[in-house]
Amino acid sequence: MMEKNTSEGPACSPEETTSESAKVPTAEPPGEVAVSESTGEEQVPKPQAPAPQGPAASTATKSAPPSEDVPSAPLLLTLEDVSNSSVTVSWEPPERLGRLGLQGYVLELCREGALEWVPVSARPMMVTQQTVRNLALGDKFLLRVSAVSSAGAGPPAMLDQPIHIRENIEAPKIRVPRHLRQTYIRQVGETVNLQIPFQGKPKPQAKWTHNGHALDSQRVSVRTRDQDSILFIRSAQRSDSGRYELTVCVEDLEAKAVIDILVIEKPGPPSSIRLLDVWGCNAALQWTPPQDTGNTELLGYTVQKADKKTGQWFTVLERYHPTTCTISDLIIGNSYSFRVFSENLCGLSASATVTKELAHIQKADIAAKPKGFIERDFSEAPSFTQPLADHTSTPGYSTQLFCSVRASPKPKIIWMKNKMEIQGNPKYRALSEQGVCTLEIRKPSPFDSGVYTCKAINVLGEASVDCRLEVKASATH
Repeated sequence: MMEKNTSEGPACSPEETTSESAKVPTAEPPGEVAVSESTGEEQVPKPQAPAPQGPAASTATKSAPPSEDVPSAPLLLTLEDVSNSSVTVSWEPPERLGRLGLQGYVLELCREGALEWVPVSARPMMVTQQTVRNLALGDKFLLRVSAVSSAGAGPPAMLDQPIHIRENIEAPKIRVPRHLRQTYIRQVGETVNLQIPFQGKPKPQAKWTHNGHALDSQRVSVRTRDQDSILFIRSAQRSDSGRYELTVCVEDLEAKAVIDILVIEKPGPPSSIRLLDVWGCNAALQWTPPQDTGNTELLGYTVQKADKKTGQWFTVLERYHPTTCTISDLIIGNSYSFRVFSENLCGLSASATVTKELAHIQKADIAAKPKGFIERDFSEAPSFTQPLADHTSTPGYSTQLFCSVRASPKPKIIWMKNKMEIQGNPKYRALSEQGVCTLEIRKPSPFDSGVYTCKAINVLGEASVDCRLEVKASATH
């Protein structure tokens, strides 16, 4: 019976325990089993079979079926979980528990390169799931489990593939800073210092390329740490422009990030400029774009003019995109020079292209043609724009009558009471200013009541307006 069990298992027998048993990891089923440090003598005993009697008996023993007292192999041994320090397996009870009943299960492991199977726990455990802990990174071993009764251990169930303990793999990820998600622009001579964070387990391997080629170590330095990679250029040149690609690898997994760098400088001046035409107070210019734009697109041109007398330059156009323009409002009798600058993100070109010839603004012969002046006749007969209004007054209080008249030439104003002129009477004072006619009656009495008339007369005609004045007498008691 003993030989049968051995022949059906792997090359290593559960009874064959050596000094490696002291290195057995902790197995913790749901009931928290303690670490086993037992030696070979402490293993679950195997049932002892009677010694064979001769060759025939030995042959009969090997070919005989397993004893009904020993359980069959557990079913569905499955690897549930593997971490960087533990392994969890589970199984189902065997089909046949044996006549003596089941005492538990024994989980064993055999390390790569070893011949001995080492039990994980000192005693059989009545569980169908166990966790082997305290494993070291790099461990590689096989696992098997056997059902045990008082008659001995049955045939084991073993995993098909060895288990390899290694650090948990976390897919690499690159977190590109926001300001690097668009083209990163630097000027010639400035430093480039890019810090790109990433993550992944185990420690990722980072690699940089420039336009698909390896970096020039004489110009670019790279320092990669556990969680980021730094690309540094002390003094950027235009040749450093291009696409930089960072590749972060964790085993067979990788992540990539692309960063576009553009190194620019001031553009050159326009290639040439000429004066096309001069007419009136205008001058037409034309120029050609610069040969060197500074490694970036132009923002336009700046056009300036200078009077030959003063020599001072004044800006006429800024960030002007066409290559032809017309300068207007030039002063007659002066001569002008013109120059054009190119402009990009770095600013204006260091120099400008200046016209070789001057633009002379000639004085034109101008003959004055005075137009005949037609004098307008503003003569007008008198007409009242504001008539007199009826009025009631209190005796003893001065009263004024008002009206407005319009006439050209200036009319003569005549005041009348009850159609009788009152000119020269000291009781009345007549005023006429800017067409407003006023008659003041000083301390009127009931005798002054009546109809008052204002008449305006000039050579073109006359007009008059009337009103009634009533002076109430004081009540007497």
